Amino acid sequence: MENKYAGWLVVGISVIMAVFVGIFNYTLKNLVGETCTHGATCSMYDTIAIQTWISLAVVAVILVIGIVIMFTKPKERIIIRTKKQQIKKIDKSKLDSKEKQVVEILERENGAIFQKTLMEELGIGKVGITRLLDKLEAKQILERKRRGMNNIVVLKRD
Repeated sequence: MENKYAGWLVVGISVIMAVFVGIFNYTLKNLVGETCTHGATCSMYDTIAIQTWISLAVVAVILVIGIVIMFTKPKERIIIRTKKQQIKKIDKSKLDSKEKQVVEILERENGAIFQKTLMEELGIGKVGITRLLDKLEAKQILERKRRGMNNIVVLKRD
């Protein structure tokens, strides 16, 4: 909600509260006037006056808060847009068969796959996949990113 509308809402609530305070004050004065036997010197009138001023002070504070909210500028939103990068074309002629398979799997998986999944697809053990990925990282074809206890293998972008 914009600050202007929230401010108007708070101002409206304070006006409604002021009306209730006025009605309550009027009703209370009539009630005290009918029941108090001391007349105009009854101490109840002093109590009503104090309660009324306290209530109106609270309403005034709420009214000021509403006006301040109305005229303050809302914080600007920061929107960060990321540019989608294209996966660079890889010259597969300089790769051996296992390296080509890794690149083809990554291209099929939109450039990223868990290392464990890649290991299972290729049927290679942990040591073998690590050495294979080390070679491809050295050739700047892919990179491994640590995610908790797993690695994600990602093709390098342009």
